[in-house]
Order: sequence, then C-alpha cells, then structure tokens
Amino acid sequence: MAGKRATINDVASLAGVSIATASKALNGRQDVRAATRERVLAAAAELSFQPNALARGLLSGQTRTVGLLTSDSVGRFGIPVLLGAEDAFGAGEMAVLLCDARGDAIREQHHLRALLSRRVDGLIVVGESTNPRPSVSKDLPVPVVYAYGPSDDPSDVSFVPDDVGAAAMAVNHLLALGRRRIAHVTGPTHYKAARDREEGFHRALTEAGVEQAGQTLSGVWSQRWGRHAAEMLLMAEPEIDAVFCGSDQIAAGFVEAVRERGRRVPDDIAVVGYDNWEVLSTETRPALTTVDMNLEVLGRTAAQHLFAAIDGKATPGVHTLPCQLVIRDSTSPPGVS
Repeated sequence: MAGKRATINDVASLAGVSIATASKALNGRQDVRAATRERVLAAAAELSFQPNALARGLLSGQTRTVGLLTSDSVGRFGIPVLLGAEDAFGAGEMAVLLCDARGDAIREQHHLRALLSRRVDGLIVVGESTNPRPSVSKDLPVPVVYAYGPSDDPSDVSFVPDDVGAAAMAVNHLLALGRRRIAHVTGPTHYKAARDREEGFHRALTEAGVEQAGQTLSGVWSQRWGRHAAEMLLMAEPEIDAVFCGSDQIAAGFVEAVRERGRRVPDDIAVVGYDNWEVLSTETRPALTTVDMNLEVLGRTAAQHLFAAIDGKATPGVHTLPCQLVIRDSTSPPGVS
C-alpha cells in the first residue's frame, strides 16, 4: 500500500466484509456486530485509513462545516469570541467559514445565503455588543447559537457575559479594601452593558449598606470621557476614594486626569476598569485592576452548544457566563506597593 492512500474498499477487503458493512462499522452504527466492528476497525488501523470527509458527510447527512457570522467590524469583542469558537470547532474536526457583516443587515442576509449554499451544519452569530439583536433562526434550516449579542427571541440559544455579577464583584473588591465613597463612570445608557454594569454597581453597594456615594456618570466609551469625568467628580466630590469604570478606556483616562490633579492611584483613589483590554490595562500606570469577560471561554461554550444543537439537543434561552476580576496595581491598598 506504500504511496497509495487506502480506501474503504481496501478496509472491507482486508476485514472480509462488504463495503456497506465496513461503512456502518466506521460510522459507529449500532446494527453491526461487535466482533465485526472490531475486525473493521483493526483493518482500518492496519491500513492507516482516513475516511474522506465528503463521503463521511454524505453518509451522515452532515458536511462537518459551520459558519461564524460576526457584526463586530472592529473586532474588539468579536475576535476573542471567534477564537474560542474556532478552538472548539478545531477540536471537533469541523471546518469553519467566517463572514463579517460589518453591522449591515443587507450584507448579513447575503452572507447567510452564501453559508447555507455551502450546506453548513450550523451557525454561530457573534454580536458587536450585548444589546439583543434580531433573530435569524426562524428562516434558517440549521441550528443557530448567538454569542455576546443575544437573540431577541427567547426560544433561541444565546450566551452572554454576566455584566451584572461582574460589576458587583468589582465593587465588592473595592469595599473589601475599605473604600466607601465609590463612584461609577460608564458608557452610553443605550448600551445594555452599561445598564447592567450600573445595576451590579448599585446592587453591591445596597447589599453592603453603603449610603455615601453611588453616583453614576454616563458618557462615551473613551479615554477623553474618563478624563472629563474625573475632573467633574474631583470637583464635586473631593472625598471620593474609589471609582468603578465601565471600560478600560474610561479607566485609563480617569487615572491620567487624577494624576494630573496631584492625586495618587491607588493610595488616594482606587480604580477598577472593565474588559481587560491589555493594550490599556497592562500599560496604564499603575496597571489596571479590571474585569475580564472570558470571551474565548464564551466562544468555546457557544460552539459546544452548537454541537449539541446539531445533534438535536438545543439549550434555548439566554445563558450568562461568569467573568473574572484581574487584580493589578490600581487597587492595591494604601501602603502596599
């Protein structure tokens, strides 16, 4: 057999069975006797037989191909989700077709038609924010799982980060350090992420019985807004001793403005960011304590549930996945370097 790739005919011949029986044994069908299956598998191993993906797909009715459709043209949140999903698909020996709709509904429909024409077994749709997005599932003949941006149809399968729980975790960290005059600087309120993080912020303060502070300033997701918010807060509430920021961009700007005004981070004001965007979180001085949404884990989980949906075991609903707090120098307690 040197120089020639073994075929299923070769396996069947060596095992002394028909091609149909060899195919059933290799595909794990139950209507094959155990002894026969073992003989076929031994023959396949001896011949180093690798089943042809197309032929295997014709037998199973699947192409072992999935589509990844994203709307996040910047890729800040979409790329980690896509990487996590691709990891899971690679482990499951699935081919992946990636399409970027760039936030354009017409382009999205074009990509959906193209993916369906390739006979994908299922789709993961990755949102550009955690705002609910229109469902595409009703019009598609294959299972769909939504990641980061949930579907607006509760009967779909969606996975999102637990922004409420993560915000409460960040504030509880500040409370554990003895901080009590805590403010919140975040992004636009039309973002569900901003509203959820504010909810978690207030929940933690209420549960801790902290009455002072609790002020929220909403602006844009930018360092400029972080600087501006710091100037306003330090004038209005000079006794403030901690700030939970809705993004690392805001936190980086906040730290910069605090330093310019002669206040020290974390000695005078402890600062927590959000996203663990390492371009900012590790380069800001001091480095930022921040929330990591574990987006690669979210992507892998979404892919694993797409496998289940393809097998007819869908898990409908919006599922929240835990985030983690990455502690760095911007919240070290006073006196600790």
